[in-house]
Parts: sequence; structure tokens; C-alpha cells
Amino acid sequence: MGVRRDYGQFCGLAGGLNVIGERWTLLIVRELLISPSRFTLLLENLPGIGPNVLTERLRMLLERGVVEQLPVEGDSRGRMYRLTAKSEELRGPVLALARWGMGFLTEEDAGRTVRDEWGFLALQSMIDHDRIPDVDETYEFRVGDSRFAVEVRGGALSFVPGPAPSPDLVVSCAADVFVRIGARLLTPFDAIVTGDVKVHGAPESIHRCTRMLGLAPRGATPPPRGTRGPRESTNDCSR
Repeated sequence: MGVRRDYGQFCGLAGGLNVIGERWTLLIVRELLISPSRFTLLLENLPGIGPNVLTERLRMLLERGVVEQLPVEGDSRGRMYRLTAKSEELRGPVLALARWGMGFLTEEDAGRTVRDEWGFLALQSMIDHDRIPDVDETYEFRVGDSRFAVEVRGGALSFVPGPAPSPDLVVSCAADVFVRIGARLLTPFDAIVTGDVKVHGAPESIHRCTRMLGLAPRGATPPPRGTRGPRESTNDCSR
């Protein structure tokens, strides 16, 4: 491995890039923002990185206090990597960068590697905080084999990995479809019409959720209660 580059500038941005600016490093952070992970799982979820590069990047992140190692219960030699409390501060900037980067995705990119779990961060990056519903609701997303939810309580959001007990809205789709919608390559309406997205919930809940994700035009008003909208049967969404 070569010597790590240093920008040699007395600047906060340069200082941050000295730590996470090397190729693959920020994607390692992305994986650990989703959940702590073992080396082998990181290697599997980052195709193309190579074990030597991953080892070097993790060593540097450990030295800088960005990640920490934990023992694995039942495996005396196993190690789990997770972000330190300080590094959790990266969540906001990473989500903002992901939202910004959505605008550069094209249909040609759609055939590249995508993981169901990336939908959890993609969802967080899409939130328009000026359009959080004033109604307490829970929206569950089933992206491929992964499930996660957004809980709205008192105008505040919580992002919850795993299924929701009693969601007001359930959205099911493949991971690439979810990213294509976030990148504005596919509209939610077209995805529902083609069956690429299945939705179960009241029309007003659908409207509030799509507004919150920035997928509905500003100024649009929710449909009146009782209005029929695109929805699937409970059986379709619980498979």
C-alpha cells in the first residue's frame, strides 16, 4: 500500500478528506451506518474492493478513531466493526451526499450492483424535512428481502430497521426500483401502474408519505378521506 495522501491544508474539509477521502473509505462508512459488520460481510457487500485494500482502510479508520472493534460472542477470533459515537456524526453529511448523488444516476447505472439494505439509507436521504406529516403514522418499506420503517410521532421521525408491528402504509418493491424512483428515473405512479411497486394503505397516507419523500409536487393537497387511490390487497403486501 502506498503512503496515504495528505492535502496539507489547515481546513476542516481537507482534514475530513484526509480521513475519509481515499477510495472505498466512505463506502465502508456507508455499510457501517447501516449496521455493525464483520470483515467477511464487508468484503462481500463491497464487491471489487479486495481484502488487502479493506484491511488497510479499516486499519486507518481504527487508528483515526472512526471505527472500533468488538469481540464476536461465541467466536474468540472474530471481530465486529462499528462506527464510534463521534463517527455517527457522519450520518447527516453522508445522507446529504447520497441525496445529491441521486441526481447523477442514469438508466445505464441501473444494471450495476445494488443491495436491498442500501434502501434504508436511500430512504433517509430522500426525506424532505419541511414536509413531515402532522399526523402520527408508520410507513413500512419492503425492499427486496429487507424491511424497515419510518415512524412519525409528534412531527419527529424515527428510522427503524425491521418490520413495523402495525404500519399505516406498506410499500413493496425491488431495490433497483426503489433507487430509480429516488433518482427520478421512474415516477411512483408509473411504478404502481406497472406493478413494480405494490402499495397498501389509505390514499391520504400514501399522499403524506410521498410528499415527505419529496415525490409529490409542492402545493399538492391530500385526497379527501374515502377517496379511492392506488392500493393493493393485504395479501399482496404480506407475502
